[in-house]
Amino acid sequence: MAKDKTLYVCTECGGTSPKWLGKCPSCGAWNTLIEQVAQPAGGANNRFGTQFAALAGSAELATLSEIEATDIARTPTGLDELDRVLGGGIVDGGVTLIGGDPGIGKSTLLLQAVDALQRAGRNAIYVTGEESGAQVALRSRRLGLDHSQVQVLAEIQLEKILATLDATRPAIAVIDSIQTVYSDQLTSAPGSVAQVRECAAHLTRFAKASGTAVVLVGHVTKEGALAGPRVLEHMVDTVLYFEGDTHSSFRLVRAIKNRFGAVNEIGVFAMTERGLKGVANPSAIFLSQHAEPVPGSVVLVTLEGTRPMLVEIQALVDNGGPSPRRLSVGLDRDRLAMLLAVLHRHAGVACMDQDVFVNAVGGVRISEPAADLAVMLAITSSLRGKPLPKGFIAFGEVGLAGEVRPAPRGQERLREAAKLGFSVAVVPKANAPRRGAKDIEGLTIHAVERIEEAMDIVRQLQ
Repeated sequence: MAKDKTLYVCTECGGTSPKWLGKCPSCGAWNTLIEQVAQPAGGANNRFGTQFAALAGSAELATLSEIEATDIARTPTGLDELDRVLGGGIVDGGVTLIGGDPGIGKSTLLLQAVDALQRAGRNAIYVTGEESGAQVALRSRRLGLDHSQVQVLAEIQLEKILATLDATRPAIAVIDSIQTVYSDQLTSAPGSVAQVRECAAHLTRFAKASGTAVVLVGHVTKEGALAGPRVLEHMVDTVLYFEGDTHSSFRLVRAIKNRFGAVNEIGVFAMTERGLKGVANPSAIFLSQHAEPVPGSVVLVTLEGTRPMLVEIQALVDNGGPSPRRLSVGLDRDRLAMLLAVLHRHAGVACMDQDVFVNAVGGVRISEPAADLAVMLAITSSLRGKPLPKGFIAFGEVGLAGEVRPAPRGQERLREAAKLGFSVAVVPKANAPRRGAKDIEGLTIHAVERIEEAMDIVRQLQ
């Protein structure tokens, strides 16, 4: 029997090579080539060149200003936090890809969403490739979704799934998961680069042609990225990541890409016995309940998408050895080293022989530079052993020259802090209310231009 011809396919870009190479010749990624059975020269192989041809409908040439633009209609899912991340609800014909670690709650969240849509009169189909129908029914009982009318299809063959969707034309279809679906037109195994790319292209094409909203559940790699070719993320309209520690009851859903809404928007959920429940005030999760202020603790008003959130930044400065440690959890470690150098040079606060540990409470990850000022004040407070006053908040970016730069949407951050009862704020001068503007009630604002000014104000408040 003749041996099947093989080739090597890049898991990042989908490029091919006749032999194994350490570096992909197409995108330059290292150790991404995996061996696959080559497709026969014929119709199946030619499909790759035309798989995206039907995703955009053919139309005559038109001038941009003459094209009629209407607001996109959205259907609420019944889960307010999920609607926030999606930009207001699901869009007819939209394709959403959601990824996350095993056991994080992807299937639970989607089952709750499709059940709510079904109860609202929108026909929904849940296609499961990893579980049987009985297992899905058992989960629905556990979640308290009694007498759910959601239709379940336990199938992994693409052609049968598309035939069922075409016959029923549901408002939303969930594919759990795309890595289990395979097409008879390809000889490679389910989950391979070719299968994931081809199946996702067909499902996307069906969504655009029929108006059915399709949600694809994707696996993640050990590095936390979505498994499969990177073209999968380019193909869909929305990419959501499910984040959180499986040992914690709180979960974050973050939009990485959204053609119908804001990116980096987050929704906060709490895992309960009855499934995932939206958290209306996520700031309460990330703030520790201290009876009295403690040294090294500063509250930061951060911005996640369009939502201002209050997060507690904690710092611990302790005597170190000949090689002091700098460790940060939830914050960039390289930026921490930079801030320590700025503290020494411009504020006279030396931590060369000290261990410095910084943590963002609640497991949240902060990537914006507006956390700089809060981190530096927390480090100084811990080093001196003096707590900041009760009701104190801070935010602002700090440059290498010691200047305090403004953070985007500062007025919204200040209003959120005042709404939650905070009374003292140290912020960049450009973020302070302008002269003649209405003051934020109950909040005393100290505007600073340099880190030295912020340190002097804090000393007066302590």
